[in-house]
Formats: sequence, structure tokens, C-alpha cells
Amino acid sequence: MTILVTGAAGFVGAAVAAALLDRGEAVLGLDSLNDYYDVGLKRARLARLEGRPGFRFLRLDLARHDEVLALARSEPALDRIVHLAAQAGVRHSLVDPWSYLSSNVTGHLAILELARRLPRLRHLVYASSSSVYGGNSKLPAAEDDAVDEPLSLYAASKRADELMSRTYARLFGTPMTGLRFFTVYGPWGRPDMTPFLFTRAVLEGTTITLYDGGRLQRDFTAIEDIVPGVLAALERPAAADAAGVAHRLYNLGNDRPTWMRDFLAIIERACGKAADIREAPVSAAEPKATWADLTLARRDLGFDPKVPLEEGLPRFVAWFRGYYGL
Repeated sequence: MTILVTGAAGFVGAAVAAALLDRGEAVLGLDSLNDYYDVGLKRARLARLEGRPGFRFLRLDLARHDEVLALARSEPALDRIVHLAAQAGVRHSLVDPWSYLSSNVTGHLAILELARRLPRLRHLVYASSSSVYGGNSKLPAAEDDAVDEPLSLYAASKRADELMSRTYARLFGTPMTGLRFFTVYGPWGRPDMTPFLFTRAVLEGTTITLYDGGRLQRDFTAIEDIVPGVLAALERPAAADAAGVAHRLYNLGNDRPTWMRDFLAIIERACGKAADIREAPVSAAEPKATWADLTLARRDLGFDPKVPLEEGLPRFVAWFRGYYGL
């Protein structure tokens, strides 16, 4: 049997694929290798997987749904899917909204259609986002909170993925689990994410934009914690709920929201340099705070984040220095 991992050259996708290979699974990785950020970094992640026993890679844009559906014929051994491919980025959705429809809606639909055509499929796990909670003032955010006020098209596209998945689980009976990730960071992370941007700016001496005086809060979650959460979800196919639908949602976060000014201070200490800061008002697309209620994930998945930011961020900075030779 084979596990399909989409977004296999991405940050979380590459880490999940590696963990699956470590435990002896066969993995088919898909990725479009688009140029939203440095393709060289994506290829470097992929190079760490290629050549490993059990790994195969296929370059494929999920929006090309005919090619995705062809996998039902060419890959009959697929029995689980970890769908992590997406057009990421809250602010970028204000610049290029069309890519979010193509990747996050059309691409997700292609995976759902593939899933219902795979006769051996046992479980589909897919990435959602803490962004679906929008401007909710209730913290920490719980899975049964209202999520009908997204602040960005990115958030709206991830909520659409959740709704489509529940519909397909109801119609076709495929167990599905959506994971709402809370600001994942760590070695091999994305260049558009705050840890990467702040670290680069501090080391290179360029200016950092700190929104709202650093009074935003984020529930940063280490990749070392996220991967076990994904694997735990994959190993536990969703059971039918009270409505008879085998679809569930879980928060995967750190349960430790951090002020952005404190976040920057940890990076400054790890870099051994002070940041050059300019302040700016926060975008309307950004929530004031994120904080994951982990009650369900702890109960059902045994999810227990262990890496504090004071440990994880210096580890990221060390990787950044090594990778870029700084």
C-alpha cells in the first residue's frame, strides 16, 4: 500500500513524507514546484527525499484535474492521502486571488474526486488553517466555534475546503480529517513566514516591519510537533459523527500564544544582533491573535506539543545560518 502526500516539496509536506519513510511506508509525493517562493528551497527539500527507499515523486499541478484523476488508474495501491498542497499566504491572497481559487478550491476538489475513485482508500487527511477563525474574539479558538467571518481569501478558501470535504464524506463515505494548523515554523520553513523574514532581516541588517507595535499574538507551532500530530490523525480514520458523517476537524497548535515583540526578542538573542524596526498598522486581513484550543486533539490524537518557542526559534536560526552560509 502507498500513501499519497501532496505538497511533498513544501515545508510541512516534506517533513511528513520523511517521517512516513522513516517508519517504512511507501510514499508517492506530488508537487507543482510553483514559484510562489524560492523553487531552489523546494528542490532542496525534495532532494532529501529522492533516492530514499519507498519514495517516488511526480510533478503535478492539482488544478489539472484530469491528470489527478488519472492516478486512480495508474496508482491503484493508494490507500491513504495526506493532502498538504495549497497556495499559502494571507497577504498574498490580496495580490493574486486567482491562484487561491485554482490551488485551494479546484485543487482540493480534484483530490476529493480522486479519493472517491480509489477503491482501497481508508482515510484522507488534509490541511486547513487557523485562519478560518477570522476575527473571532473568543480565545482559545475551538473547533466548534463559528467560522463564517474570514478575514482573507486564503481563509475563505480553506473554509471552503472543509465544507467540500464534509460534503464528500457525507455523499461517498470516505473518512476525512481536516487539520487546522497554527503558524508552523522550523528548519526548512517557508521564506514568506515571519520567522524566516525576521531572521533574515536581523542577520542582514535590513529593516523589520513590526505591526501594531508588536502587540499581535501568534500561536507558533514547531514542525517537530506538527508532524507527529499529522501522523496521529492519519492513523485514526474519522468515525461517523452523530449525523452519520465520517469527517472531523482538529486544531494543531502550541497552546502558547506569544506577543510578536517577544517573538522578535528571541530571534535577536539567537542571532546576537538587534533588529532595525519600523512600525506599521496591522492589515485588515490579519487577526489580532491566534490561540489553539487543543482539547479535542489531546483527547483523540494524543497530541502534546513539547517544543517551546525559546527552544524552537534558536534551532530555526541555526538552520538558517547553515543553509545560507551566514
